[in-house]
Order: sequence, then C-alpha cells, then structure tokens
Amino acid sequence: MFKKILIANRGEIALRVIRTCKEMGIKTVAVYSTADADSLHVRFADEAVCIGPPPSNLSYLKMVNIISAAEITNADAIHPGYGFLSENAKFSKICQEHGIKFIGASPEMIEQMGDKATAKATMKAAGVPCVPGSEGVLEDLEDAFKVAKEIGYPVMMKATAGGGGKGMRAIWKEEDLEKAWESARQEAAAAFGNDGMYMEKLIEEPRHIEIQIVGDAYGKACHLSERDCSVQRRHQKLTEETPSPFMTDELRDKMGEAAVKAAEFIKYEGAGTVEFLVDKHRNFYFMEMNTRIQVEHPITEQVIDYDLIREQIMVAAGVPISGKNYLPQLHSIECRINAEDPYNDFRPSPGKISVLHAPGGHGVRLDTHVYAGYTIPPNYDSMIAKLITTAQSREEAINKMKRALDEFVIEGIKTTIPFHRQLMDNPDYVAGNYTTKFMEDFEMK
Repeated sequence: MFKKILIANRGEIALRVIRTCKEMGIKTVAVYSTADADSLHVRFADEAVCIGPPPSNLSYLKMVNIISAAEITNADAIHPGYGFLSENAKFSKICQEHGIKFIGASPEMIEQMGDKATAKATMKAAGVPCVPGSEGVLEDLEDAFKVAKEIGYPVMMKATAGGGGKGMRAIWKEEDLEKAWESARQEAAAAFGNDGMYMEKLIEEPRHIEIQIVGDAYGKACHLSERDCSVQRRHQKLTEETPSPFMTDELRDKMGEAAVKAAEFIKYEGAGTVEFLVDKHRNFYFMEMNTRIQVEHPITEQVIDYDLIREQIMVAAGVPISGKNYLPQLHSIECRINAEDPYNDFRPSPGKISVLHAPGGHGVRLDTHVYAGYTIPPNYDSMIAKLITTAQSREEAINKMKRALDEFVIEGIKTTIPFHRQLMDNPDYVAGNYTTKFMEDFEMK
C-alpha cells in the first residue's frame, strides 16, 4: 500500500481524497495556488506545497511543479481528482517515468478514451451500441454533408477533443450545416487547440445516464449501477440521482452489461464511467467514457455503501476487485451548489462568505471545502459544495433535500441554493419527467 499520496487538485475533491487517505492510514500532501492558501484541503493534509500563482496553467496544470512537489515530499502516488490533469495522458506518463503511481487510467487508456472518435470506434468493436454517425473525424465540409445525408437530420456536430459543450452544434436542416461547421471548428480550436469534428445522429428527448464501473489490473470489471445526470445547463450537470426514475430492471441489466463489456474489452484499470444517451424508447447509445472519478460519485457511494476513492487507491495498489455488480438499495440525490446567481443567468459570484450554516440530520451529506470567512477565488470552477440526501424512496429523498436546502444558509455571495429549492418543487422533476432539454423551459420564480 502507498505510504504517501499527493492530491493534484483543490477544493472539495481534494478534501474528499484526504479523508479516505487518513482512514486508510496513508499520509497526504496538498498542493495549492496562492489563491487557495486558506482552503480546508491545505489545512487538513499532513503536508502542503504551494505550486504557483492563481491561474490554473501556472499552478494546478503545471506538471513540472506538481511532480517536483511529489518528489520533495517523497510521495509515492498522485491522486488527480477530477478536472485539471485527471484525464491528461502526458501527466499519467510523466508520473510513470518518475516512479510515482498515477491513481487513474494509464496513458494509453486515456488516449484511447479521451479522443471521442477513437473511443466510439473502440466501443463498436466491443459490441457496445453507439449513436449512428461518422466513422472517425470528418475530413472536410463535403464529408460532413455526405454523412448528414446518410444518417438523416437532425444531426449533432461535436469536437473530437471536446468537453463542457464546447464545439457542439445541433443541425436541423441541410442549409444550416455550413455555418455550424465553421463556428463549431473555430470554438473547438480556441478551447482545445484541435478543430477535429465528428458527427452523430441527434437523439431527441434524450436522457444522460451513466454507469459507474471499476476495473482492476487483472482484466476484471464490475458496475455499480447508474446515475441520471439529465438536468443540465449548457452541458454542465446541475443535479444527479440514482437510481434513475426512467430506469427499468431490464434496461439496468443491459446497460450494466454493456458498460462492463466495454471496460473489460479495453482492460480498464481504476474507477470510471461509461456515459450513455437514452432515447424516449429506452434505446441506449454509448456517448463517452470518463477515465476518472466523477463529481457525482457520492450518490453511488450512498446507495450501495461503498467508498469509491478507497477502491481507486486499492486498485492502483494492485488489489483485485470482487467482480460483483452492485444495485442501489436506497435513493440518493445530489445538488451541486455553485457560487452563481440563478436570478441573473447563473452569473459567477466569487467573494467572501460571511455566514455559513450547514444542514445536517439523518441521510444528509455535505461535501465542501468552504466555511464562514472563506473567500471564493474567481479563478476556478464555481462549484463550492455538493449537497446529497439519501432515503428509502425517491419521494423521501426529495423531501429531505427540500428540508436540507431550507437549512443551508450561505451569505456574502449568491449561490444556486434557490434554484435547487425551486427544482425540488417542479412538477416535472418530481414526476421524474425530465430530459437534457429540461432547463430550456425552466424559469426562476
């Protein structure tokens, strides 16, 4: 087992990893930018190393600084959390070269799954259902017209190096394709330094349902059931739940089997998610694979009583998994609390928290790194907390979430707490009747 793990991340996920390491008797090293000197992950780690100024490219994305921090503290492993360098093949390779275990996927696996077009081709070979579309990257505009005609409109153009909705365009008719092609490529080039595009059939009334998987170093994988992540704004998830209100036992079996087949086909090692689009007829299609821990992992932990971070560390240390698939025993909902103003088009709201009262009680979990007196820097993602409620049924979990949100007081900044409180009263949400288009018709009252 590892003696010391450096956490190459910040905020609530860094604190989350530190907690599990402490329980396992493993020493921890926090890294931080000057903007995060007062963050709780810095305070609770055994050691902390400043790795640069506030901009991410000069701190949390600066590989040489992170490797140096690991070497001077004698860390024998690095946990990358999510975001930043968690799906960076080059960083995974550098860790290997320095004899430091990267608690995540191998460089080859990240490359294979990180490029959307390659991932899709791999999943097809594994026999996993995929959305009809282009075979790999589109060669040119002429190729785009040809593929669109073959699969039929509407179509979705996507950046092969994409994420967070950048470089994505829905095209409903032929005359709109050229304009969408140009703007999507420009956006992708600016965001990722890669303007490669691929095309898929646009799935109407889709739900975004992902299957959590874990694979070990011996070629064995298991699934830990599904999470429904369909409530999104600009392709960013706002709330997640498990089990999905749209799921049937038969569909869960099929999707779970497909996800395990995908993981074992590529001999996946570590925790990851296989993400699917599910249409209104419950046909499901592979969308992408995330080779890291997800923001929304706590709801899976709550419904099957399983520490996913611990499992990541165990697998990285060469411990085999049981191979058993897990089914949810309870119902769990997560609300992402962001420092944003939901009454003002979710505008970011960094600044100092003057008052904070955290909710509690049975079945309430709060993952956060903030406290009263803490200043939220403007340099990073706006998520400041994850509020999770767990109960015997979906109705009870929603009622518990309402109560917890009413108890959750944050003053000094604007947050998305009022949005989530309204969401829990929304008739369509309460009925489980939502798709990825849900937010298009949602209005704050």
